[in-house]
Amino acid sequence: IFILELNMYFAKSIFRCRGQYEYILVEKRGEQSNVGFIQLNRPKALNALCDGLMLEMERALDAFEADADVGAIVITGSERAFAAGADIKEMQNRTFQECYGGNFLVHWNRVSTVKKPVIAAVNGFALGGGCELAMMCDIIYAGEKAQFGQPEILLGTIPGAGGTQRLTRAVGKSLAMELVLTGDRINAQEAKQSGLVSKIYPVDQLVSEAVKCGEKIAANSKLISTMAKEAVNAAFELTLAEGNRLEKRLFHATFATDDRKEGMTAFVEKRKAHFKDK
Repeated sequence: IFILELNMYFAKSIFRCRGQYEYILVEKRGEQSNVGFIQLNRPKALNALCDGLMLEMERALDAFEADADVGAIVITGSERAFAAGADIKEMQNRTFQECYGGNFLVHWNRVSTVKKPVIAAVNGFALGGGCELAMMCDIIYAGEKAQFGQPEILLGTIPGAGGTQRLTRAVGKSLAMELVLTGDRINAQEAKQSGLVSKIYPVDQLVSEAVKCGEKIAANSKLISTMAKEAVNAAFELTLAEGNRLEKRLFHATFATDDRKEGMTAFVEKRKAHFKDK
């Protein structure tokens, strides 16, 4: 009876969490329920990124950031589309004054400012805003049939949520220029060869593999993982000398933590470390 009641409690908890959102599904996954999971859920629109969806994602990310049990976050879509782009119908009639005065798309950047590691599990289309959303994440896993691209040029505009900047840093100037100026797409294999994604999996295994990666990350010290993420991200903003100085400061800072002491003690004693995120 207790097990049945416990299962019903968790089912209701997930239902309540999902019921708070219209455009996304939100829950915790992994054996220890330590991986935050966000699934874009606009199937008829191929998960086009409307303003409401991005605001809901911001709210879900804030909740996972505040959850001490969550050590990593996975963002995914459907098998057909991670996100086929921004919602063009929503943008179509906007004016320059509205965009500039209202700082249009500014809140889309929330994914890139999350302190906890974020993994994008990309199946199907990741185009325009969808590609930009994936690139805001720390790790990109792709399904075998994934397609990436920045086709904004075909609509008479350019990427506006980091596409020209993050894509260039990920794949280099030549390929980024080709994709941005032609609107062409690359497949999962090309994306991996160019450095855009780290691993490719069969479509039906992609999400579970992304969650496994999240579990592996969450098993480490969440505090130290945040420091490691900060150090790696600094490589895109700082000179080599400045980046090395930041890395050294963060490395030294780990020696003020209980988890650094526990990790090294466990290694010397040939046992598994038990981190407390302190």
